[in-house]
Amino acid sequence: MDGVGAVSSRVWTVPNVLSFFRLALVPVFLAFVIAGEDALALLVLVVSSVTDFLDGWLARKLNQVSRLGQLLDPAADRLYIFAALVGLAWREVIPWWLVAVILARDVMLAVLGVILANHGYGPLPVHHLGKVATFCLFCALPLLMLGEAFDPLAPFSLPLGWAFALWGAFLYWWAGIVYIRETARVIRLPADDSGPHSDRLDHEEVDGA
Repeated sequence: MDGVGAVSSRVWTVPNVLSFFRLALVPVFLAFVIAGEDALALLVLVVSSVTDFLDGWLARKLNQVSRLGQLLDPAADRLYIFAALVGLAWREVIPWWLVAVILARDVMLAVLGVILANHGYGPLPVHHLGKVATFCLFCALPLLMLGEAFDPLAPFSLPLGWAFALWGAFLYWWAGIVYIRETARVIRLPADDSGPHSDRLDHEEVDGA
């Protein structure tokens, strides 16, 4: 029982609770986007961003950085991107091909993860191109929603949002190609009899891939 209690205490830390709260807001965000309530959706996104900052700050401040937290944060990031893409495409604000392009890259990364796991490796270190691509998408989708929510801002925010979206999609796949090459390199390395291991550097963060 002591072991179970220890695991539970590591899971239900304040930073992880904030991460779970952030995940719980994803369906609320999606519902607002689909309903065309872009101002409310942006408000949810702001709350989520503040929560994201707080859980990272508290994790470092309280020395409660955990593997679970490192997994929850990028999962939440991708779910918000996915929700915004689907919601905006549903309303025909963005084309479905853009959704397919971005989601296809994430499916490819999942396949690469399976390949690496089959060879005894964990996820690859995050490439800076992936971080820049994610940043571009995080800028693009709120800008597009801002243009839809407030007509006076549309002439400025919509072109800028589309610029970020297209550049982000391009960089997203550029980073994907880098991951393909790195996966091919890693699985060609000599086998290590010491058991499964990770090619990820210990200090690497998992978010922003």
